[in-house]
Amino acid sequence: MFKLKDNSPESMEKAREILMSMEGKIPELKGLTVGKDTLFTGRSFDICLITTFDSKEDMDVYQDSYYHVEHVLKNIRPMIEKSAACDFLG
Repeated sequence: MFKLKDNSPESMEKAREILMSMEGKIPELKGLTVGKDTLFTGRSFDICLITTFDSKEDMDVYQDSYYHVEHVLKNIRPMIEKSAACDFLG
């Protein structure tokens, strides 16, 4: 989950587009969902990213993949004020 420095509708959509751009570009990434907050409460984050993988090893490959590092992280990190994660095997 990401709390953006600027959570204007335009900034939230830009962040969503950056994250959604991974679809089809990282073979290990089996599922991708990106949601934008609609309640804007004190405990809300602005963007939620849900990714699915076949294994922890595939998730590790994704984390270090060229597209993830050079396109997604480089473009989204400057936008982020705070992030939180929950990685689990299901």
